[in-house]
Amino acid sequence: MSRTILVTGGAGFIGSNFLRYMLKKYPYYKFINYDKLTYAGNLENVRDLEGLSGYDFIHGDICDGEKLDQFRVDAVVNFAAESHVDRSISSAQEFIISNTLGTEVLLEFCKKRSLSRFIQISTDEVYGSREKGSFSEKDKLAPSSPYSASKAAADMVALSHFKTYGTPVIVTRSSNNYGPYQYPEKLIPFFITKALNDEPLPLYGDGKNVRDWLYVEDNCAAIDEVLHKGLVGQVYNIGGRNELTNIEIAELILAQLGKDKSLIEYVADRPGHDRRYSITTEKVKKLGWFPTHNFKQALTETISWYKDNSDWWQPLLARNK
Repeated sequence: MSRTILVTGGAGFIGSNFLRYMLKKYPYYKFINYDKLTYAGNLENVRDLEGLSGYDFIHGDICDGEKLDQFRVDAVVNFAAESHVDRSISSAQEFIISNTLGTEVLLEFCKKRSLSRFIQISTDEVYGSREKGSFSEKDKLAPSSPYSASKAAADMVALSHFKTYGTPVIVTRSSNNYGPYQYPEKLIPFFITKALNDEPLPLYGDGKNVRDWLYVEDNCAAIDEVLHKGLVGQVYNIGGRNELTNIEIAELILAQLGKDKSLIEYVADRPGHDRRYSITTEKVKKLGWFPTHNFKQALTETISWYKDNSDWWQPLLARNK
C-alpha cells in the first residue's frame, strides 16, 4: 500500500533519522520533508536522501497555513519544534510560537483532510521531575521550563482536536535521545565535541540530575509502530530504561575518548532544572516495540560518529561563536 506522509522538522536530529529509517523500510511510501531550516535544521542531515524516488524536501514553516494547504497527504508526523531548554529560558516566546501555535496551525490544516494519523512528537519533560517511580501516560503534566510548557500545551491542543473534530491524533513522549546528527548543544554531543576539542565539559549543579537515554533509531522504530498500530486519541511513552546521572554521562564519554576527568567543570545550575525524568513504557511495548540498542555500545558508536564527522559539527560550533 502506497502512502504519502508529511514529516515536519525532517531536517532536524530525530526527524532526519526517522526519514532515513522509514525510507529504508518502506520504499513504496512517499515522504515529504517540510522544514523551516532554523539553526538546528540542517540539509546536511538528509543529504544522502536527495534523489531517492520516495523523498522530497520543501522549505517551509508549520505556522504558514497557506503553504501547508498545497499538500495532499495521508498522514503527518510532527517533529517540528524548538527543543533546547537553555534557549527557551532566554527566549521563551519563539518556543510558544513554534511549538504551540505551529502545532495548532498544522492541526487546522489536518482538520480539512481525511488523514489516517497525526503523530505529535513530544517529550517526557512535560511530566516534570520525579524523585521515585516512573510517570505513566495517565499522570498529570507539570512542565518546568518554557520549552516543556510549550510542548505540553501542544499535546493538549492536539488531543483536543481529536476529541472535538475527530482528528486521528496520537502523541508520543520520548526520553532523551542520542545518536548521529544531533545538534551539538545537546548534552551527549555537547560533551563529545568539547572533549574532542580538549575543552572543559560544563556540568550543571552537582551533576546528579538523572535522564533516561534512548538511542534515536529505537525511537524511530517506536514511532513507526505507533504510526501503524497505535490507537488514535492515545499517548505513548517511549523510553530506553537507561537512567544515568549527567556526571556518569560525562565520565563515560571522557573514558571512551581517553580524556582525563579534570576536564569536567562544575558550573551554576540553570533555573528550574528538573532533577529526574523517568517514564513507563509498557503501553508502547504492547504494540510490539522493544529497544534493541545496548546503551554503552550505542554510545560508543555515537562517539565514533562524531569523531569521524568533525566536518559536520565543527562549522555548527563556529557559527555560534
